[in-house]
Amino acid sequence: MEQIVDTNIILRYLVGDDKQQQQEANVLFQKAEKGITSLLIKPLIIAEACFVLESFYKKSREEIADTFEVFLSQKWLRVEERETMLILWNWYKRNFHFVDSYLLSWAKLTNGKIASFDQRLLRNLDNK
Repeated sequence: MEQIVDTNIILRYLVGDDKQQQQEANVLFQKAEKGITSLLIKPLIIAEACFVLESFYKKSREEIADTFEVFLSQKWLRVEERETMLILWNWYKRNFHFVDSYLLSWAKLTNGKIASFDQRLLRNLDNK
């Protein structure tokens, strides 16, 4: 049976500020790696995790991006929109918000257009 992973599972796994919950998260991810369970990661959950890591845990965008590039690459996780989620970190590291990074990644992958009043965002469409 597939389970959707909540932000707090990812945070405990990555941060380890609650050792008991980190261990439980480790067990869950190990089960997924062994094929015992299936785990779904949605973009919205990663967006929230980024916000919490940056605002509460004071992690740098570089640290967050590097961590999620590795985490979301794991083939034993079912990552919704995996390709978009893997390339958005290029913009995130350049100080774009998660959602703007997501939009730029989506536009790059699909040759799509973005409707926005954000001129910085629109300028970067040319630098895909």
